[in-house]
Amino acid sequence: MSPESAASSPQQSQNPSVAPPPQNGKRPRLFSEANRFWQRVTEGLELGELMSQFKQDAQTGFRFYRRDFAAGTEPGERTGFLHRVQELMWAILGKLTPARRVLLLAGIVLLLLPGGGVHFQNGNRDVEFSGPSLQFWGGAVLFVLLMLEIADRVVMKRDLEIARDIQSWLLPANPPPVEGLAIAFATRPANTVAGDFYDVFARQNSSAGSPVFLMAVADVAGKSIPAALLMATFQASLKTLSATPCSLQELAGALNRYACGNSQGGLRFTTAFLAEYDPATRVMNYVNAGHNNPMFRRSSGAIERLVAGGLPLGIQGEARYESGTITVSPGDWVVIFTDGLVEAENQFAQEYGEERLLNVLHANSATTPQVLLERMIAEVNAFVGPTPQHDDITCMLIKAA
Repeated sequence: MSPESAASSPQQSQNPSVAPPPQNGKRPRLFSEANRFWQRVTEGLELGELMSQFKQDAQTGFRFYRRDFAAGTEPGERTGFLHRVQELMWAILGKLTPARRVLLLAGIVLLLLPGGGVHFQNGNRDVEFSGPSLQFWGGAVLFVLLMLEIADRVVMKRDLEIARDIQSWLLPANPPPVEGLAIAFATRPANTVAGDFYDVFARQNSSAGSPVFLMAVADVAGKSIPAALLMATFQASLKTLSATPCSLQELAGALNRYACGNSQGGLRFTTAFLAEYDPATRVMNYVNAGHNNPMFRRSSGAIERLVAGGLPLGIQGEARYESGTITVSPGDWVVIFTDGLVEAENQFAQEYGEERLLNVLHANSATTPQVLLERMIAEVNAFVGPTPQHDDITCMLIKAA
């Protein structure tokens, strides 16, 4: 028999060391189903993206529990290893209801107990009853606890998504057309909802004969739901009070008095930058209520900071506010931002900073506000990398044409 015929003989094809070909396409179908399941679980993310997401979640969770750990440690108290473990456990238990704390402790105890079945003697015979081990029941208890926590998370996530949709309705999607200006703005919450606010709309003040445009960027102290609720009240008060003809200083004072009634004694204050632009004169009046000083870049490249104003809104009811004035010319920029932009941190706890923001502004001064905004956000993303965002980011760019 020739080698060729021997290689193709039935006996040789039945050699157990050689894998038989797939029967009726079962193996490819199995692989296809497994791949479809994996794609559904990971939502199409690559392994590197999954590791990056896990790292962000781990850092966020560590920061979350670290705050409670720091709160449970008295100043000057020894913080040895056992103390750290104890405070960490209390920080975790403090997030659960009493019933779920008992479930967690019971599950941990069952996992730590020795396993095996029940053994006893019946006369001269040894009888052993084998069933699920204690570790199995410990895992089952922890699984039940996990399901309860997931149910709470799903309900909360649904409510937060509804709140996010409502908040997106409150904020303008696009700026209105303003003669002589090009405007772009964007916000990105640290959580599902944000405490930052921005808006541009026309109003009638007490001095100008024709309508002027009010531009506002505000940042409520804190994040998530409490800050989002106060942001909504700030927007409502701003729209209501700006409908009455008054100067920008008077508007800031009225907003401050209103905010003092909702700031929990100054704990929930709001920083805000208000500007009023008159297209007929190209004059912009502004009030800076404790906000990050916006950048005014002239077409020559010179930088001025818009600092005139006063205290944040909601701290002192009788606070007085000063106003500043600038006249914009073609090629001038006004950059208004919240602290989440310049205080964004990378994995080495370094802040993005205003110097990097200025460099991006100088390098892209010939572009449009929308293009500059996209490049600015891309620069921040590249700087931060996988580090979780710890504060809301909002930016409004204005360019005179």
